[in-house]
Amino acid sequence: MNQFDRLARFLESNGAAVGQRVPLVVASVYQTGLNLMRDLERRGVCAIGVDCDRSNPGFRSKYGLSLVCPDPDRSPHEWFEFMISLSSAIGQKPVLVAAADLYVAAIGRHAKALREHFIFSEKGCILQAALTPKEKQYAIAREYGLPSPQSAYVEDIDELRRFAKEARFPVLLKPRSHREWQVLANDHPFRSVKTVSSKSPEELSANYEKIRSYIPRAVLQEEIVGPDSSKYCYLSVYAQDGHRINACVVQELRAYPLLYGCATLVEPVIDQEIDDVCNQFLLAIGFVGLCEIELKRDARDGKLLLVEINPRFSGTGDCARYAGLELGYDHYLDLIGKMPPTIAPSRFNFRHAMLVADLTAFPIYLSEGKITWRQWLQSLSGPLEFFDFDTSDFRNACSTIFRGIKALLGGLLRCWRLRK
Repeated sequence: MNQFDRLARFLESNGAAVGQRVPLVVASVYQTGLNLMRDLERRGVCAIGVDCDRSNPGFRSKYGLSLVCPDPDRSPHEWFEFMISLSSAIGQKPVLVAAADLYVAAIGRHAKALREHFIFSEKGCILQAALTPKEKQYAIAREYGLPSPQSAYVEDIDELRRFAKEARFPVLLKPRSHREWQVLANDHPFRSVKTVSSKSPEELSANYEKIRSYIPRAVLQEEIVGPDSSKYCYLSVYAQDGHRINACVVQELRAYPLLYGCATLVEPVIDQEIDDVCNQFLLAIGFVGLCEIELKRDARDGKLLLVEINPRFSGTGDCARYAGLELGYDHYLDLIGKMPPTIAPSRFNFRHAMLVADLTAFPIYLSEGKITWRQWLQSLSGPLEFFDFDTSDFRNACSTIFRGIKALLGGLLRCWRLRK
């Protein structure tokens, strides 16, 4: 049975949902996109996911139907043709939402043509795609007044040295998109990282030399100094007419990799400064859709500065649902012309965890003296909600438990060997 035969059977078995609600297509069935599919399926929406990576959890989930698509970076024409065929097979224009940068960029590239086959904001998707490369998002942030550390886009060592003369160290070296460094050789030290910190101009030059012959394009940014708990995420959704529908703020408590990675444990907070700064920026650029903005307060002067913008449904964005805001569903309603209500977050007494990542991070925090066993257990003792552990989705829940225990035990063993 081919994929579109499976789709036909899926649509037939969900006939009531398809007849009552516009179907949803989520581009990416990594856990982030799968959670969006889950949330909307529970709202009676027929959800279909597409992804070029067969290992992602959507392909073993009970939620919706996940289909394999061509890689939009490597085979852009084939991906576009697949998407057109998908819309035709569904039999009506479905809502299209991206849940990974790869698909934000792809939809932005093909926005005008895809608009004939899917429901989304063409203006919003083009702007989201423009915000995806790091060098462009930092330039847009500075232009529209979002507080940001000094940064530069470089393509050779001379440009890097000019930046280093004026920069306040430490300085971060980043790819324009995390996907760029994923093509490096398996044994390359930067293949699995999103950013590299340098404490001096000499160290920065040495780190750049490690990737210059492979990928000379890079982004430099003054590092925002401080612990992971100094970082915050603004989670939001903006309507097609330009107004903000709903938003909340969460504080990061831990991250993986430490300091420079994704949040592994967060809790909702009220922070009017962050709310005002981010809302003013997104209104100023005319943003439409789902957005996460990560900021950090620099320990040296207390200034709030931009870390990065994720113009899509994000992993941390999953936390908003447990705070009483269904941002993904709000976006869906706006796209089909049914304006959702504006409400305030209603729940704050919980923490939201990326379980596998947090179990991976804990031994590193422990070995560096940043946390004790007691503090770690206390941080997990209150009401918890999970990004990647859903007992209703049995196969993925089992996978999370297995990978989490393996990461924790492996990390603790490495720490013990280092101490020995």
